[in-house]
Amino acid sequence: MTYRLGVIGPQPSIDHILEVTRNMAEDAQFIPFVYNHPQEISGILEQNRPGLKGWLFSGPVPMSVARPYLREAELSVYCKPAGSGLYRGMVQMLMTQNIGSSPYSIDMVRSEDLDLHESLAELGIATEGLYMHIFDAAEDPETIIDFHLQLWKSGKSAAALTCMHFIYSELQKHGMPVYRLTITRQDIRQAAELLIQQARSSYFKDTQIGMQMIEADLMTLSNRTGRGRYSIQYAELRMQQRMLELCERIDGVMMPHGIGSYQLISTRGAIERELPELRRAIGKLELELDIPVSVGIGYGDTAFAAGNHAILALQHVRSRQQPLLVIMQDNGDIREMVKDEAQWSYASRSVDPSLLALLNEAGISVKTYNRIEALTRHLNWDGFTTSQLAQQLSMTIRNAQRILSSLCRIGLAEVEGEEQQSVRGRPRKIYRLRRSRYHEE
Repeated sequence: MTYRLGVIGPQPSIDHILEVTRNMAEDAQFIPFVYNHPQEISGILEQNRPGLKGWLFSGPVPMSVARPYLREAELSVYCKPAGSGLYRGMVQMLMTQNIGSSPYSIDMVRSEDLDLHESLAELGIATEGLYMHIFDAAEDPETIIDFHLQLWKSGKSAAALTCMHFIYSELQKHGMPVYRLTITRQDIRQAAELLIQQARSSYFKDTQIGMQMIEADLMTLSNRTGRGRYSIQYAELRMQQRMLELCERIDGVMMPHGIGSYQLISTRGAIERELPELRRAIGKLELELDIPVSVGIGYGDTAFAAGNHAILALQHVRSRQQPLLVIMQDNGDIREMVKDEAQWSYASRSVDPSLLALLNEAGISVKTYNRIEALTRHLNWDGFTTSQLAQQLSMTIRNAQRILSSLCRIGLAEVEGEEQQSVRGRPRKIYRLRRSRYHEE
């Protein structure tokens, strides 16, 4: 297997990195991505992610700029400039310009501030005699260019040392003596070897066995809906459908474990990639069934280990009050994730007195009304029938008819049309909730 690794940096740094990494490892291929200005980095990441295992940045500046745009699972390292790079830049400047004890200006990204001060201290150079500019990744490079230029034009600085190729090029255009704090071959080799090792380790993690244990207490539906065992069977069919959809996405195996309980087995990599879809599916299932769904995920080198970790994760979910999705890693570490409440939540109460008065008049609970509103919003229903509503919320058609009739009577819903299902029988009414101050537009 060959790991394709992206290299991001200015052209001179890219050329240097490709020279050092050429034939470094048979299972690694370094793909160059050149930028002229650091603001191009986010676009490079977004456009070239597919097919790449990780990123190698030419230095701390591109890494700092890219950090907010990197995804959680993405591998990334940068060539960390050692003291030797600073020494080389300073020697070149002192020998070429013959500035002696004249002051000069120097810039450095904040993440490397400590290393810079330590390197200067080792050289016996007091920072008080330098013009230093420590900057954050978000700072406009133009302000750093102005910093160096103003000092040089006013005669306070004889030359500049910079850690950015863009600043180096711009200062050269103004005729200012400028030198770069460059990375050495050793810096490049260490960073590249680290990224290759991370890619290899990630591959073995991705191929670990992953087990999802998902359960819902469907037995509680019997007394609540008044439909006895039929409500449980309908809910079981609904849950089984959702589990099959999830199982297909992770290319896994589904194993039922009693009423409302399922195991989905796949690889760690497939499960991690589909976590957002799992969270959405569980949220939707909770909305449809109106009962909590517990999820525990475990990883391991064997099915036995993954199963044990999934059981422990599920026990952790049961012990907590918050609606969590819990993952237990192969080393026993626990990772908690809040379910996708923002997308699939609905309130069980309201503080709007007008809405409360209307619902009280109709004999409908706030929770029921908000469930219907959330369902129509997230399924993008412009219109719906009583059968559709009853099916989605696991209630009888008669109960759905009563609720919608009452909502129409108090002005929170209306009949917008009819549909004829067959040549015989009455046409079905099509309802929609009325948009008002009680709904989000």
